[in-house]
Amino acid sequence: MLNDKSFLRYSRQILLNEIGLCGQNLLHSATVLVIGLGGLGSPAALYLAAAGIGKLILADNDKLHITNLQRQILYHSNDIGKLKAILAKKKLSDLNPEVFYIALTDRMNDKCLNKQIAHVDLVLDCSDNLITRYNINAACVRYNKPFISASAIGFNGQIMILIPPWNNGCYACLFPEIKDKVDIDCSSFGILGPIVGIMGTIQALEAIKFLCNIRSTNQSQLYLFNGKSLKWKNIYLNKNIHCSIC
Repeated sequence: MLNDKSFLRYSRQILLNEIGLCGQNLLHSATVLVIGLGGLGSPAALYLAAAGIGKLILADNDKLHITNLQRQILYHSNDIGKLKAILAKKKLSDLNPEVFYIALTDRMNDKCLNKQIAHVDLVLDCSDNLITRYNINAACVRYNKPFISASAIGFNGQIMILIPPWNNGCYACLFPEIKDKVDIDCSSFGILGPIVGIMGTIQALEAIKFLCNIRSTNQSQLYLFNGKSLKWKNIYLNKNIHCSIC
């Protein structure tokens, strides 16, 4: 039940027929794990905190570097050298103290992923490397947890919403081979800040829709965004019957 202060805080989204008080209570009762607090995780976590998610688990083992500031909008120049997860918890608490925050500074290996994903309602994959994405996918399939995965490089971004029971497959169905793949990262190829911001913001949008049971046709599709042309392409996902994960 919302008190008067909370009602005022969330009033503009409560006015939406698709959310209302029922949806706001659903958000308040939800636990979301955000893995990676960089260019994707920064806007995603900001919008989820502002929306009133009940519990946000913030996972990142990196420290802030000066090169991050061009796109990781959660942080400021005097934060350089500090752990992102700790910084994110403090800054999001300042934005919305009604949310319960947990900061995780350990690397999200299999053991940590299994421990955290088993007890959440939704996972946002805001990571920046393939191995972590594959491990997140495997843990989400293992525990039947929905997750929203995004990435961006240069002027291009991609996002997909993957939901149990995996009728259209999982991340590994679309990208079945991890060995011998080389990560394409920002330090080598560059990234425009608003591109990664767009993808992280859409992750937050899809998370809110999912948690509020807002009907969506966006699930089990890969969406590709071209920042130069402002055009989108979508690819329907198909289950790989030989997939070793799902």
